[in-house]
Amino acid sequence: MGDKVENVVIIGSGPAGYTAALYSARAALSPVVLAGSVPNLPGGQLMITTDVENYPGFPKGIAGPDLMDLFRAQAERFGTRVLDENAESVDLSARPFRVRHDNGELLAQTLIVATGASAQWTGAKGEDLYRNRGVSACATCDGFFFRNLDVLVVGGGDTAMEEAIYLTNHARKVTIVHRRSELRASKVMQERARANPKIAFIWDAVVDEVVGDDKKVQGVVLANVKTGEKTRVDAQGLFVAIGHKPNTELFAGKLDFDATGYLKTVPGSTRTNVPGVFAAGDVQDPIFRQAITAAGSGCMAAIEAERFLGH
Repeated sequence: MGDKVENVVIIGSGPAGYTAALYSARAALSPVVLAGSVPNLPGGQLMITTDVENYPGFPKGIAGPDLMDLFRAQAERFGTRVLDENAESVDLSARPFRVRHDNGELLAQTLIVATGASAQWTGAKGEDLYRNRGVSACATCDGFFFRNLDVLVVGGGDTAMEEAIYLTNHARKVTIVHRRSELRASKVMQERARANPKIAFIWDAVVDEVVGDDKKVQGVVLANVKTGEKTRVDAQGLFVAIGHKPNTELFAGKLDFDATGYLKTVPGSTRTNVPGVFAAGDVQDPIFRQAITAAGSGCMAAIEAERFLGH
């Protein structure tokens, strides 16, 4: 790359990263995207989402990987350079910022962090096998596919309660499985869940195995944490709600995190604590975590980077 200084370097290639690239490219900033490579997840969590039916403009739905291919093609059409490389380290101590990747280094006047977040999974046998075939980590994404079916929700915090309550709009019955004998969700969320006639609870249990046929989930084997006894529960869906982990390892000690590890941005903005560094998408959003909100914040980051550069 020599000593060329890029106007905008974007780390991450989900909806936030590619939308930031699209807007930066249309502003004639010639952005560079470090899209990542296997085993990381180029394209973000949508790459493991079979059907996306809530992204505006696709009334018949679209496969997650196909949607991300369209995002990438649109960004490249306006001059975005996409490198299928992983960012390995960043130096934010002075501008231009330095971003080391698999095969070299980029210098950047501005940096947009769009590295996303990863759902935490139980690690139970069969969980990976049935991902997107009955196993999900997003009720608002996938709840519609479980109309009049029985589903389980794993977790005991606010997110698990929110997922369970949302799923009662679609599912016939929702059973919350928690490893303890009491919930850690806020009192108001506990009360809402307990008051819902469609919601039941199984206490002191963890998922031991997800079972099904060659197409989809048919049940879950639960293990009692006190007795070790195993019980099969018939269900057509398993929603894992034990948290998300933002992909922020690169920025430890370099950018400010909140108490749960998400990048902190100025309210109403994508600005981080380092001038010229912006954060967009799930890496700074512990609340919504949707493709559409990620894309929106990617747009914001690009506009803020353009203004920062004075173009």
